[in-house]
Amino acid sequence: MSILNAIILGLLQGLTEFLPVSSSGHLVLFKDLLGVDDPAVFFIVSVHFGTLLAVLTVFWRLVVNTVVSFFKGIVAGREVPVRLNSDRYFKLAVLIIVGSLPAGLLGVLFNNWIESTFASSTLTALMLLVTGLILWSTRYVKSSGRQVGYKISLMIGTAQALAMLPGISRSGITISTGLYSGIKADRAVEFSFLLALPAILGATLLKAYELLVAPPQNLPLFPIILGTAVAYISGYLAIKWLLGIVRRGRLDWFSYYCWTVGLIYLIVCR
Repeated sequence: MSILNAIILGLLQGLTEFLPVSSSGHLVLFKDLLGVDDPAVFFIVSVHFGTLLAVLTVFWRLVVNTVVSFFKGIVAGREVPVRLNSDRYFKLAVLIIVGSLPAGLLGVLFNNWIESTFASSTLTALMLLVTGLILWSTRYVKSSGRQVGYKISLMIGTAQALAMLPGISRSGITISTGLYSGIKADRAVEFSFLLALPAILGATLLKAYELLVAPPQNLPLFPIILGTAVAYISGYLAIKWLLGIVRRGRLDWFSYYCWTVGLIYLIVCR
């Protein structure tokens, strides 16, 4: 992988991670167009880690409050039921854990198969068309003011598990599921980003462990570090610039983009 390719892919990840257009799908397609071979999945996970740091930078206060409140509740022990009703941050932490279960289970059971799907650009393009349909259908959804509860958290978590397939937008399908459930757009966006933290962190730690157990030969470390740094910077700027647009709930605007990219690849680039 050349330095230029690492910069392009890192920039692409940072700019698309927080829009409902599937950052992993774009990475797979552009990797194919740029002729980048190895390391595919590890590089994708690395630049995802860059955007993880971007989320932590922007939402650090909310993340810190949630983590501190959760550990205080665990130490308190018997106060857990009380905290679930009185402490918003503690309950949010529990909801994130509940929502993380489907992706964790799917990742453990089907990790090798999921990794194999990243080699199929055609499947990625088709999944982009599916993402577009999901986003387009949100134009008919109206918020009923519901709060995120255990059932909704599990539903959003299941949607996030499906987004492990390249081309299915994680933010798009999780925010859409939140909107389908009747919660407000800003809450759907907030929960979607927070739910991404353990998923991205878990995938990164898993790849780091695999790398330590069986280090690949000729790993282009500098391009990976550079791509990750570019993903972090561009991701941070993308959140600041685009979060307001996503919170308006007009996810259907992005459906046309997903359809265009998917169809162009299927018609022109196959």
